[in-house]
Amino acid sequence: MRADFYILAEAGAPARLKVACRLAEKAVQAGQRVLIWHGDKDELTQLDELLWTFSDTSFVPHEWADAGRDAPVLLSAGTAPAGPVGVLINLDASPEPPPGASAAARVAEIIAAEPQQREAGRARFRAYRQLGCEPVTHTLRGP
Repeated sequence: MRADFYILAEAGAPARLKVACRLAEKAVQAGQRVLIWHGDKDELTQLDELLWTFSDTSFVPHEWADAGRDAPVLLSAGTAPAGPVGVLINLDASPEPPPGASAAARVAEIIAAEPQQREAGRARFRAYRQLGCEPVTHTLRGP
């Protein structure tokens, strides 16, 4: 498993959701199956809408994981779907890694500038290290 932490200079959900869209798009273009995990179903619903509109030049096929259909990108605020996941994008603010993280080939953690987000991200960073993974940090400047 590989864990990448994307540290944003911006605060707020819109910044995190836009980065999630870009990461999902790149993973789909690379032929990978993606799970986007978030404990906040309302914010995940915002992401569902944004995946349709964030870019004029691309389409990110996605579906709710509990819909029972398969799509390259699955959204979940509940349990992780069965089967392998190439990329797990975590938007949750929990201090614990998301369910199924250890089974994913790659985990992408998106951390906004809020203190609560940063503190939870640090806890997950330590948790990945305890799982035997050496996380990589990417600092993103601007939108």
